[in-house]
Amino acid sequence: MTIIERKKTVSVRIGNVIMGGDAPIVVQSMTNTDTADVGQTVAQVAALARAGSELVRITVDREEAAAAVPLIRAQLDKLGVDVPLIGDFHYNGHTLLAAYPECAESLAKYRINPGNVGFKDKRDKQFSQIIDIALKHDKPVRIGVNWGSLDQDLLTRLMDENAASASPKDAREVMHEAMVQSALLSADRAQELGMGPEKIVLSAKVSAVQDLIEVYRMLSERTDLALHLGLTEAGMGSKGIVASSAAMSVLLQQGIGDTIRISLTPEPGGDRSLEVKVAQELLQSMGFRAFVPLVAACPGCGRTTSTTFQELAQDIQGFIRDQMPEWKRRYPGVENLNVAVMGCIVNGPGESKHADIGISLPGTGEAPAAPVFIEGKKVTTLRGPGAAADFKQMVLDYIEQRYGSPGQSKSAEQDARPTAAE
Repeated sequence: MTIIERKKTVSVRIGNVIMGGDAPIVVQSMTNTDTADVGQTVAQVAALARAGSELVRITVDREEAAAAVPLIRAQLDKLGVDVPLIGDFHYNGHTLLAAYPECAESLAKYRINPGNVGFKDKRDKQFSQIIDIALKHDKPVRIGVNWGSLDQDLLTRLMDENAASASPKDAREVMHEAMVQSALLSADRAQELGMGPEKIVLSAKVSAVQDLIEVYRMLSERTDLALHLGLTEAGMGSKGIVASSAAMSVLLQQGIGDTIRISLTPEPGGDRSLEVKVAQELLQSMGFRAFVPLVAACPGCGRTTSTTFQELAQDIQGFIRDQMPEWKRRYPGVENLNVAVMGCIVNGPGESKHADIGISLPGTGEAPAAPVFIEGKKVTTLRGPGAAADFKQMVLDYIEQRYGSPGQSKSAEQDARPTAAE
């Protein structure tokens, strides 16, 4: 496998998480609860952390939210959820952080938007106040530019300069330059105020794929500060997933990016943790990190009119995700496991041999037999209605044998094992 060389950026510590430098690319997410509702916010942060989010951002938009932050942190600590919390501030962050020092202390990082931290003559004063508070509490900041709230004074100046140029650029190019300058000028100002580069993360989010690629390419060429990647307002469902993956995969392939967030619009009542799963799958598919065992499954065709292999693949994938919090503790390295659930004789045996453990189920018209391969060798053939449950048992036995510690108690694993009736 080709090893992608990441651009070396400054290392930043955010609570118990390291990003940049030689650290792995970090997955983060954001709640959509009212932060003032402590119970709901704690529940969602905990769910995001269980799904694998290594950083979680929460909105701090008013006094009630700021007052709730230390309570949220305390309850998460009681639950054993140590994920760092990032405070998202706009307009009044300087006021809230000053008035609620326990909020400032409980957060692991502050997000500042240079486009709305303050306006006109108040911009530098209010930006400086937040930096001073961050220095006092020894907290890093993310300077997060967003083209939906870009510094209009800066943009207007660059547009005017471009119009007066002998060879004016396209307006979109000027927008890109304004995004980059907004981030870099703010970072320079933070450093003038005494903040070290190891306390600064930059982002420059847009909602169009090609624009995002170009802005981050420009930003990466002009700074060694750690970079947070994200396509803002990506959208719902497959559109948001495809757009975010298309943009970020290009940047990651170029070695750009130290942390990512997949910003998906959830369906009403939908699972917020989907954005975490997509981010993990993107990084794992590109070979940057391993989070959960991979399950390879064929797409199906006229040879596989039975839904057995689809149901088993879904069952195995869901079972693995459910068990991963416990497995990560009990079975170090299990996230590197490869499982294959195939549907017919064409590619089934070959794909199963490439996996650590795989099964090739019978396709339409094939004999009702399912050979199982472990580490490239056929070990048995399963038959009958219990084949699916038998294969799950074999997966569990393989994990225990390969990743379990000698003499380790199997009681918890036995509780998770399927029975023939399942």
